[in-house]
Amino acid sequence: MIGLGTLLNCALIVAGGIVGLLFKNLFTVSMQDSLKKACGVSVVFIAIAGAMEGMLKISGDALLSQKSMLLVLCITIGTIIGELIGIDNMFNNFATWLRHKTGNDNDTGFIDAFVTASFTVCIGAMAIVGAMEDGLKGNISILAVKSILDLITISVLTSSMGKGAIYSAIPVLVFQGLMTIFARMLTPFMTEIAINYISLVGSVLIFCVGINLIWKNVFKVANMLPGLLIAVIFAGLKLF
Repeated sequence: MIGLGTLLNCALIVAGGIVGLLFKNLFTVSMQDSLKKACGVSVVFIAIAGAMEGMLKISGDALLSQKSMLLVLCITIGTIIGELIGIDNMFNNFATWLRHKTGNDNDTGFIDAFVTASFTVCIGAMAIVGAMEDGLKGNISILAVKSILDLITISVLTSSMGKGAIYSAIPVLVFQGLMTIFARMLTPFMTEIAINYISLVGSVLIFCVGINLIWKNVFKVANMLPGLLIAVIFAGLKLF
């Protein structure tokens, strides 16, 4: 069944959120804050590992850096586009609307939890490659692995930030669902190089998410999202 991988992913996100809510009641405010920062540190180092995999290569006995200019241009141009469009404002407006519609107006941490969790589980090569594999071959193995990782991630984020994290299943459903539906149309653009570029830029965006968990709202990650599209364009032009 095409789309099963995304449905499984969303179901396990919700399940992780429920587990997180159950444990949340066992933690003091101080423990929740410490847990959020611990999660932030973990996300930062996962992102660094992903970025270094794309930027470092071994040549003989030397360790060389590569794709620095690609990263600078993608992040810079992407941020300019995001700021002009106002993606961060749109995302926060949607989060505010969602908080109201779900009856969580009194939850002051809802928006931060939703935004942080959404970027954590949506950005990354696994979401793109997994959705493409699901759409083209009905192969859900990549999304199944991602689902387990997201279950753990969302359970931690929910216990430390609140129920808003559970609703990250919505952008996952929309993003991965569309990638699955239009997989055949997107195949010519999602080359191996494009995926590698997306993975590199996506890792940096996830790093920013981790920083926001540790030091609240340092980066407007939503406004940096067009950088992923710029990465695909550069891959198509065979630059860098």
